[in-house]
Amino acid sequence: MDKRAIVAMSGGVDSSVAALLVQQAGYEAMGVTLRLHGEGRGPDPAEDARAAAARLGLDFTVLDFSGSFREQVVERFVAAYQRGETPNPCIDCNRYVKFGRLMAWAREQGFAKVASGHYARVEQDAETGRWLLKKGLDPRKDQSYVLYALTQEELSMLLLPLGGLTKAQVRQLAQDQGFENAGKQESQDICFIPDGDYAGFIQRYAGRSFPPGAFVGTAGQVYGEHRGIIHYTVGQRKGLGLSFPQPMYVCKIDPERNQVVLGEHRELFSRELEAVGCNLIAVEKIEKPLRVKAKVRYRQEEQPATVEQTGPETLRVVFDEPQRAITKGQAVVLYQGDTVVGGGTIGEIGE
Repeated sequence: MDKRAIVAMSGGVDSSVAALLVQQAGYEAMGVTLRLHGEGRGPDPAEDARAAAARLGLDFTVLDFSGSFREQVVERFVAAYQRGETPNPCIDCNRYVKFGRLMAWAREQGFAKVASGHYARVEQDAETGRWLLKKGLDPRKDQSYVLYALTQEELSMLLLPLGGLTKAQVRQLAQDQGFENAGKQESQDICFIPDGDYAGFIQRYAGRSFPPGAFVGTAGQVYGEHRGIIHYTVGQRKGLGLSFPQPMYVCKIDPERNQVVLGEHRELFSRELEAVGCNLIAVEKIEKPLRVKAKVRYRQEEQPATVEQTGPETLRVVFDEPQRAITKGQAVVLYQGDTVVGGGTIGEIGE
């Protein structure tokens, strides 16, 4: 077995400990930090990654993938908001850049494996030979949701050494090793919008403003004027600038009519969705209706559902019970036990 591995190092504690564990597993490892965008405020994360690699005696390099990141992540993010969707850019980054582009580079350089600090597990099914993606053992840190788009080839190259650990265990390993970033806090924001002002970023990137339009009810009644569709997302209640006798929520965004549809809480719930751009992991194809548990956002608890494959890359998911604020552009990810069946991007939403 080829024992050469690339470790994707962000400068955080997780990827630093991943590098340690890969090295301890006998791999000849090399640390790599990806330059994805103008890093903005604060110290350069590559320096923390470089320091951790040096402490382990690893070769280290920085790769400029900013062009790929702009095309595959930022432009998709901006385009999705303009379509009235709410995307998850971390999934696109994993799919196209952190694993897609990085693994291609690793293969060119003769590396057999790529490791990351994600909390998930990869196993090979002894019967079918398929590579499986499984939840991390720490339910509070599991990141399998954002990795559903990885292909069989990518999973076969992937090392996830933190999948069986808790965050506390990872921090302890970092402290024991003397890593300077052992206590470093995690970033909660989208990395290329550190101030959280999505609308401002989109307007600057697109080079235009987004015109006001009508707030309307689910029956078409006009309630007032919104500030532009990019300021809203499904499920939002605060910041509408309107007064109602009861709480009202964004139920739908209609870019063609430039309308934001408002409704009461009960009107946020739907049972059915269509997923597009789907990737199946545990099976090659869903031949007949399959019972799964599914979730439509990262922090949601999985819910019982039935899934049917309706085309090469399309799925229909019907939940047993209506789900709150299913949102176009987000991901639906399907599970059986701790195994990821697959997932896709939420498209049309039914009743």
